[in-house]
Amino acid sequence: MSEALSKHDEVRLVLIAGEHSGDALGGKLIAALKARLQDRLQLSGVGGEAMAAEGFVSGFPIEDVAVMGPLSILRHLPRIVRRVYATVDRAIASNPHAVVIIDSPEFTHPIAKRIRKRRPDIPIIDYVSPSVWAWRPGRAAKMRAYVDHVLALLPFEPAAHARLGGPPCTYVGHALSERLAWFRDLDPAPLAAALGLDPTRPVIVALPGSRASEVGRLMEPFGAALRLVMARGAEPQVLMPCVPHMRPLIAAGLKSWPLKPHLVEGDDDKFRAFKLAQAALAASGTVTLELALAGTPMVVAYRVDPVAAPFLRRLIKAPTVVLANLVLGENAFPEFHQETVTPENLANTLLPLLSDTDERRRQEAALARIPGLLRTEGGRAPSEAAADVVLDYALGKGRRGGPI
Repeated sequence: MSEALSKHDEVRLVLIAGEHSGDALGGKLIAALKARLQDRLQLSGVGGEAMAAEGFVSGFPIEDVAVMGPLSILRHLPRIVRRVYATVDRAIASNPHAVVIIDSPEFTHPIAKRIRKRRPDIPIIDYVSPSVWAWRPGRAAKMRAYVDHVLALLPFEPAAHARLGGPPCTYVGHALSERLAWFRDLDPAPLAAALGLDPTRPVIVALPGSRASEVGRLMEPFGAALRLVMARGAEPQVLMPCVPHMRPLIAAGLKSWPLKPHLVEGDDDKFRAFKLAQAALAASGTVTLELALAGTPMVVAYRVDPVAAPFLRRLIKAPTVVLANLVLGENAFPEFHQETVTPENLANTLLPLLSDTDERRRQEAALARIPGLLRTEGGRAPSEAAADVVLDYALGKGRRGGPI
């Protein structure tokens, strides 16, 4: 890797994703790289279905390491450790021109550290910044030892890394920005007709989370909040997007609800539900950005394991955990954490969003600003911007400021 590659040379890259959201980013990145390099591109590493659809062959099933939360990681730690060491060995053996780690810092960062120790000449790019702006900010400066460049999904992250002494960081855009035109043009009428929704009654979309732990902690307060909303005179119709494997847990939680929501599946109907809703009751996460792009006012809740809560309180430094608020730089959307996730708090903030109130208009004004903030300069796709940086390091430039 001491000389620049010619336009005919093979380009060897290692891509490492540790969960399905990273796999989705990896799939789009591979497509962008293939469009430029065609059969010159040689890939190895770890990925899932989206990367496999682009011809990527994973070293092992991504499900082996796609676990979330400190307790889940602890239970599966021996297997994860084995996979870390095996991935490092395979990466070194492939002699890559660059390594791209994609999100999942609990899995990918130990790999990056070990690759850097054994092969300090290989440039390492981190696609998706860890939340150093929210908790454990000291991680940013430590990353400089084993990450050469961070590809950020959120517009405020480059400034955060500069402030915290992190690696060079480029905002490439959030993947959702690629769907702005689709969001705008999606017609919600077919879903409204299929469900027989009453146009005279408000629609609420309920989003208790995509993981079993989230659903288990939020179904009860969400249902109780809806009971209070109904007691105060509203007659809501509730839509709840869900994935098939969560249906049994959702069904169990619905036994205490005052009404039966319409369960909808699939990406198209999820976003149709967002567009039909006057307001959302949502778990914190990427869904707050999805709601924002659909223009749906929201109330956000966040609960973690009670054992982990005191630890996280000490570590979290951000003024909000809601991504839509962070992108705006202000707390436009109300959020409740842990013991403040009460039916009264949720109902009191949800009810004003169901009619033409000052609070609803204030949220609508904030929502209108978010699509522009998520666009990159020139409106390029995130995968294209990410591919630029990866190839900048791989095609003969090596590590900036380091040995080549």
